[in-house]
Amino acid sequence: MIRPCVVFIAFYFLTAGPAFTQTATTPKTTPDIEIQRMIKEVSAKRIEASIRKLVSFGTRNTLSEQDNPTRGIGAARDWIFGEFERIGADCGNCLTVEKQAFLQPKANRIPEPTNLTNVIATLKGTTDPSRVYVVSGHYDSMCSDARDGKCDAPGANDDASGTAAVIELARVMSKRKFDATIVFMTVPGEEQGLLGATYFAEQAKQKAMNIEGMFTNDIIGGVTTQKNSPNRNRVRVFSEGVPSNETEQQANTRRSVGGENDSASRQLARYIKEQSDKYLKTYKVWMIYRRDRYGRGGDHIPFLERGFTAVRITEVDEDYTHQHQNVRTENGVFYGDTPEFVDFEYTANVARVNLLSLASLANAPAKPKNVGIVTTRLTNDTELKWDANTDADIAGFEIVWRETTAAEWTGASYIGNVTTYVAKARSKDNYFFGVRAVDIAGNRSPISFPRPTR
Repeated sequence: MIRPCVVFIAFYFLTAGPAFTQTATTPKTTPDIEIQRMIKEVSAKRIEASIRKLVSFGTRNTLSEQDNPTRGIGAARDWIFGEFERIGADCGNCLTVEKQAFLQPKANRIPEPTNLTNVIATLKGTTDPSRVYVVSGHYDSMCSDARDGKCDAPGANDDASGTAAVIELARVMSKRKFDATIVFMTVPGEEQGLLGATYFAEQAKQKAMNIEGMFTNDIIGGVTTQKNSPNRNRVRVFSEGVPSNETEQQANTRRSVGGENDSASRQLARYIKEQSDKYLKTYKVWMIYRRDRYGRGGDHIPFLERGFTAVRITEVDEDYTHQHQNVRTENGVFYGDTPEFVDFEYTANVARVNLLSLASLANAPAKPKNVGIVTTRLTNDTELKWDANTDADIAGFEIVWRETTAAEWTGASYIGNVTTYVAKARSKDNYFFGVRAVDIAGNRSPISFPRPTR
């Protein structure tokens, strides 16, 4: 995509500031025009139509029928596949659409071996196709009992909303080209134990896929019973602190220098918030520094457990009478996850958060690799080093910093296309540092948190 050129001036002395500031020497970039256009193209009406279509299959329980053309998980699977194929045809076959089928062995919520199918549409990147971002929703649903494949389980919010958002993202984003690859994925088996996502993540690990970010969208319908909430105009992004796959050696390093709040997942969440603040004025991201809600889980977890960077995106205020319930009225209270309790414009806003973040990630340079704080000598300066970036349009790098008690980065300075930097009179003992890559159009990568090195 065409972006305005930005003039960069190297700046070699960091200055303190109580809030994030962009100095005259820091590269500036205005919001990308094409991203702004895509944000406007996201349609609440299309999302609504997709949600209602998914609900029309009666149940999408993973254990429901697979060969009935109008009811059950199989009908939903085939409809999603058809939607991805239609979207791909509209963009000149720009999407690779596939069914990733596997036999799930008997498990706690799987009474017999069962075929499961992930439905995937891949938009291949142009200049850096091996760098991958995954956006996901789960298309299965459940009643009160996850093993009941017969009852009506509309699953409008959980998680037709996330599935519809992924389909809408594919429709809008497939009309453009991006440097990196974007995978639009819908999975079954979430309610039985994150099964579809686990299979994909394990296959990705075995294939050594370079997944630099994974978003799962689960319960993003903005349940209408919570419309008067003071948090109505924002969405939660959950991110873990201590990595799920941390080794004992890594844990020892973390304990010695800090970093419990600086996992790759946390950096991705901060990136999503920063980009959302840039593009959206009335709808905000609320970062939640937890892996997930109490006693709950989502499809990002299998990715985290295998070393991939992942976050969960979900509505702020949930209504549990409209989740995981048999459809019924009891003591004057209606239970059930039906479409009238979904705010389709809220869902569209969540889709926009996904879109602007994914587009920014896929057009930005890859994040810096092997970033380290040099610890060979005691000094009140801080020396950082990292590997050279191989992106063809790389302009240089930016140093970011914050006090150790700050939850978000508070300062930044562009330093040019170098691989070492000394922050004068700013001790690594007193601040956290990070490094991100910047391309010639001003697109910034997520931040890489340094580790001690010699």
